[in-house]
Amino acid sequence: MRETLEMTTGKTAASVSQPLLNPDREATIMKTTGNTILITGGTSGIGRALAEALHDRGNTVIVTGRRLTLLEEIATARPGMVGLPLDLDDPASVRQLAATVRERFPTLNVLVANAGISRSEDMMAPDWNTSDAEAIVATNILGVLRVTAAFLPLLKQQRHATVMATGSALAFVPRTDFPTYCASKAFLHSWLTSLRHQLRTVPIEVLELSPPYVQTELTGVQQACDPRAMALDAYVTQVLDMLDQGDHPRGEILLERDKPRRWAERDGSYDTIFAALNPG
Repeated sequence: MRETLEMTTGKTAASVSQPLLNPDREATIMKTTGNTILITGGTSGIGRALAEALHDRGNTVIVTGRRLTLLEEIATARPGMVGLPLDLDDPASVRQLAATVRERFPTLNVLVANAGISRSEDMMAPDWNTSDAEAIVATNILGVLRVTAAFLPLLKQQRHATVMATGSALAFVPRTDFPTYCASKAFLHSWLTSLRHQLRTVPIEVLELSPPYVQTELTGVQQACDPRAMALDAYVTQVLDMLDQGDHPRGEILLERDKPRRWAERDGSYDTIFAALNPG
């Protein structure tokens, strides 16, 4: 370890300073009331359920998405909730959203980068190409980076703020029939770790939401009614409970049921869990 530190930093282990602690650490713990929250991908699935639950707690909630009809439907069904259009694949759309939010909601203090897509890929197929993989990377990776970059300056102006991005328990042990999706979530896990460290001296909490298999339409309508999947309302309830209790060590919001996957390599169970997820 000492030799590695010397080679990479020119310092010995004893001379490497400890990370600076946020002097107002308590202010960086996300509260579930009194916020102005923007949720990308908030028109369906986990994003919409989380938006509605947070709106019920009296937060000002802004949801974004591509489908204008759904945005209008949400705003009509829930007076006070705001729907704004956003195409994460279009940098100009991201800039326009940021300008609108700065003007209308200057107290924005929570960003939930939730938008994501998932598609299976068969790389053994004779006609396999990278179109699905590129779409996943554009939304799941570049979309998170773009929206975070767009709103980070505004979040830094608040007394306390939160950046939350939706990862997946599949970041730690992948399902091989969804290779790029799993890899995109592994990227986010690493990237959020770096973001959290870089923001450690300012009152911005960085959280990673790592859902299990939940009853949404992420992979198709079958998933929404799959009895093997966790009920969406039950999942969101547990997430809010964990936020209320500050129960997210290392900034990871991870259910107890998914901890074996999270720590599979450390615990020596990776091969067993991988085989269970990827039989044959």
